[in-house]
Amino acid sequence: MEVNTETMQKSKFGRICVFCGSSQGKKSSYQDAAVELGNELVSRNIDLVYGGGSIGLMGLVSQAVHDGGRHVIGVIPKTLMPRELTGETVGEVRAVADMHQRKAEMARHSDAFIALPGGYGTLEELLEVITWAQLGIHDKPVGLLNVDGYYNSLLSFIDKAVEEGFISPTARQIIISAPTAKELVKKLEEYSPCHESVASKLCWEIERIGYSSED
Repeated sequence: MEVNTETMQKSKFGRICVFCGSSQGKKSSYQDAAVELGNELVSRNIDLVYGGGSIGLMGLVSQAVHDGGRHVIGVIPKTLMPRELTGETVGEVRAVADMHQRKAEMARHSDAFIALPGGYGTLEELLEVITWAQLGIHDKPVGLLNVDGYYNSLLSFIDKAVEEGFISPTARQIIISAPTAKELVKKLEEYSPCHESVASKLCWEIERIGYSSED
């Protein structure tokens, strides 16, 4: 893919972590959105951190970023390499011991998080970084790329949790959503934390889970 350097924009983010499925999904719009997101990162000079797979939406977004000339860091547990790596990989692949280390490593190297459509793994990664933000472990923005309303039910559930008193209205604002990559990245750029953290510094927790906000 040829990129017009004249149209490139400077971003406040150096790297964005993308959570997404190792499947492509049934709709072509999910696949298109993964490529669109990769191209949007390239247009803003943003590098990619992701789960390291070469299949599904992971493969599409990583290939788009790599083809655009940006750096790609893939973090993958050694046990998943035979399943999620097929053919030639792109960028830098970092093998880790387990899923726990994978999430901590991805978070450590990222300035923001975006979730494309995905399954249990994507949801688990997404909800963990949201929880870390609520606790005050990080203040990085978290975005949902809500392709064709894929995450509408999740957002409705979270609104229900706010209504029932399990999530505070300010903590609800941790999650940013938009239907297109361009709109979502713009919202992430404008994000300013307004929720009250459970603790200002959870150094003991950061040390325990292996997460550090410093590269």
